[in-house]
Amino acid sequence: MRKQDGNYIGGPIGVIHVIRQCKSLKQLHQVHAHMATAGILWSLHHHSSLLLTNILAAFTNLLPTTNASPASLTVTAYYALSLFNLIPNPSTFAYNTMIRAHTLLSSPLPALAIFVRMRRLSLPPDAHTFPFCLKACSLLPALPLAQTLHSQAFKFGFGADLFVCNTLIHAYSVNKHLHHACQVFDETSLKDVVSYNALIDGFVKVGNTGRARQLFDEMPVRDAVSWGTLLAGYAQSRDMDLCMEAIQLFNNMLVSAVRPDNIALVSALSACAQLGELEQGKSIHVYIKQNRIPINAFLTTGLVDLYAKCGCIETARGIFESSQDKNLLTWNALLVGLGMHGRGHLSLHYFSRMIEEAGIKPDGVSFLGILVGCSHAGLVSEARQIFQEMEVVYGVPRELKHYGCMADLLGRAGLIREAMEMIERMPMSMRGDVYVWGGVLGGCRIHGNVEMAEIAAEKLMILKPEDDGVYSIMADIYANAGRWEDVARIRRLMNSRQVKKNPATSLVQLNY
Repeated sequence: MRKQDGNYIGGPIGVIHVIRQCKSLKQLHQVHAHMATAGILWSLHHHSSLLLTNILAAFTNLLPTTNASPASLTVTAYYALSLFNLIPNPSTFAYNTMIRAHTLLSSPLPALAIFVRMRRLSLPPDAHTFPFCLKACSLLPALPLAQTLHSQAFKFGFGADLFVCNTLIHAYSVNKHLHHACQVFDETSLKDVVSYNALIDGFVKVGNTGRARQLFDEMPVRDAVSWGTLLAGYAQSRDMDLCMEAIQLFNNMLVSAVRPDNIALVSALSACAQLGELEQGKSIHVYIKQNRIPINAFLTTGLVDLYAKCGCIETARGIFESSQDKNLLTWNALLVGLGMHGRGHLSLHYFSRMIEEAGIKPDGVSFLGILVGCSHAGLVSEARQIFQEMEVVYGVPRELKHYGCMADLLGRAGLIREAMEMIERMPMSMRGDVYVWGGVLGGCRIHGNVEMAEIAAEKLMILKPEDDGVYSIMADIYANAGRWEDVARIRRLMNSRQVKKNPATSLVQLNY
């Protein structure tokens, strides 16, 4: 932006070219600061609206590349609003840009306030206005707002616009109003892959994977998002049959020569982890390596989870240690894996590293992994300390699963009385829990505490009368104590309540 004979080379077009060349918000701020201090905005004041609008547009285009804290995002939003307020008579494009900027900053209410301001000035919206507003609406979510924007889109003649229809399908899906989403989808004469993906995602979110698969099969063209969305639905269902379907779908994806994205890869890894399909999981890992796919925190978490759940905890540790990109989920995957393998001391070591070295705040899953590890390793005093510090030091509320784990740990250690005292201190809404009393009963079985076992069994029979396991455990406890009359009584009680033994199941993987 050099001066020549009192004018800037290239005039406003040259300045706009410089603005559009910025690769980061820092560069854009430097260009804007130079324009202000060098008097460029003043010397080109007839074009100030055009220049400021271009700065705002460049700013918005660079927003997806930022990784800022909430405080920084607030400052960023204020900068955008300050720019916008400097524009004399902002155009529809400028308003659209501001709506989009606030949406990208996860500030839906300010985005919609800009739309209201635009309409009060009777400035006509265009085909881009409604998709940006509907995306903001999807962040809330708010069905009445979506319906209002839908009617406004019809009023201004954009009801049949494909971009508008796709964002409407997404907005209704987010609000779990699939009937409205399907209606928009069916009434759209021109459907593209985004239309199908938006509706498939909606059905996946409400757990209707059958309808999602039907839509998937109807698609004339599928992209990586189509495959990944359905894969995620199958994997997240926690249903073994659907997990098997996920693995088959992933293999079909590779045969179709569609390069899987991270969502598809992690979903396939999750399905393998749930089924214990180690060899299939290894083949996915090999695919990632062979195709030089960058292993980010998302993929690292999936790989650690896979190997930990399939018994290869040292491999899981190796992947964890070699990764440069870890988040809370990655640490949790390792902590839970170590807990499952009874590596209590090691889980405590990694827990300390997570807090002290990585500076990551633990959540409920982190503490569950630690408590499970301590339970299997018999680390009673360490578990007591962790359980105490959860709320006091880290501000993480205790949940039923944490109490259940502590009851199991104390029961295994023979500290039945302490477990009962912990139950007495629990919030009233949590005291009636199967896992908590199950932990006490399990401890009573190990240590032959008949008196406490009877109390725990009575609670469990009320909570889950159809569970044959309680009756079997009590029969064993009475038998070990030589109380044969009570054994016969328990069996009669089981018969009178028509409690049937659930057949045991096992899963064997065959190489075929």
